[in-house]
Formats: sequence, C-alpha cells, structure tokens
Amino acid sequence: MSGFNKIKGFFTQPESPRSSMISLIIVNLFPIYGIIFWGWQIFPIMFLFWSENVVVGFYNILRMIAFKSEEGVTWVTKLFMIPFFIFHYGMFTAVHGVFVIALFGQGLFDDVDPVSQNIFYPIISNPYMQLAVLALFLSHGYSFFANYIRKGEYKTTTLQQLMSRPYKRIVILHVTLIVGGFLVMALQSPIAGLLLFILLKTIIDLIAHQREHRKK
Repeated sequence: MSGFNKIKGFFTQPESPRSSMISLIIVNLFPIYGIIFWGWQIFPIMFLFWSENVVVGFYNILRMIAFKSEEGVTWVTKLFMIPFFIFHYGMFTAVHGVFVIALFGQGLFDDVDPVSQNIFYPIISNPYMQLAVLALFLSHGYSFFANYIRKGEYKTTTLQQLMSRPYKRIVILHVTLIVGGFLVMALQSPIAGLLLFILLKTIIDLIAHQREHRKK
C-alpha cells in the first residue's frame, strides 16, 4: 500500500506554479545551444518549433481521453470528437508546416529528390534535432501531469475548450514565426536575429501558459 500511496501522492500533491514555467523556459532556450554549438540556422529552429505543434496535439489527445466531467459527457462523445480532432488538427498542422517550408526552407532541398527520398530525413535523422524534440516532449509531458492530472484540471475543463486550445496556440506561433523570421532576415547579424526570435517566442509561450493555467 505504501507504494500505491506514493504514486497517488505524486498526482495529488500541490505543485509549485513555477516548476512547469521553468521547464518551459529551459526547453525554449535549448535552440540557443544548437545555434552556438551545432551551427543551426533559421530553418532547423523553425522546424523544431513547428514540431512542437505535433507534441501539443499528442498531449491534447491524452487530455481528451483523461477528461472527466460531471455534465455526463460519455465515451461515445469522446469516440467521435477525438478522431475528428486528430484529422482536423493534423490537416491544420500540415498546412502550417508547408508554410514554414515555403517561407524559410527555400533552397534547402534543391539537391534532394522528393520522389526517391524523404526531404525531411536529413533533419529528423539528426541526433541533435531528435534530442531537442525529446526535450519538448518531456517538457509538455511534465506540464500535462503537473497541471492537468495532479491539479485536477481534467475536472474543470470542457471538451470544447480542449478542441479549440491547440488552434489558438498555432495561430500565436504562426504570427511569432512570421515576425521572428523576418526579424532574423532583416538584421545584419543572423545569430542576433535568431536569439531575439527565440526570446520573443519564449515570452509569448510564458504569457500564454500563465493565462491558460490561471483560468483553471
């Protein structure tokens, strides 16, 4: 029973509101290491931030599965809304990815045959990119357990809110990518532009994170 109580305590004990924000800051500053030590330019960073949409969608599906309401929402409703979200959000994310490639990936795939090769293979097979995506996955996973499960947000939200929340984030990120991307291209120093872009994205993420969980 002691082991069970420890596991139960992990999900029910109060959580410091700063812990998930610290995790968010760390993972957003991770690309700075890539710029300094791995020679990342603008497209790998854009691709990393776009991949965060996929991570957000994954955990949103888990939120919809774990959702519990006293209003009598049944599993039949979930079984309809979850596949709908996967399809619709997947299409939305794919279109956003095409936009990122068209705007910031020009000339990057000139030597790659899109028919015989996966044009994303050089990026997704990079161990540094895999490490960065893993950091995103762990950061959002920590927030999922710390805020949604441990704090009981799954009892206070609605399926409608869960359906719309990731789209709001993509719109904000979309605007951030446009502003930050043109900022990088406008500045004479690419590194300075990239650092400012990462700072801008981090600040917006922190504001959105604080507003979201303050409502809960």
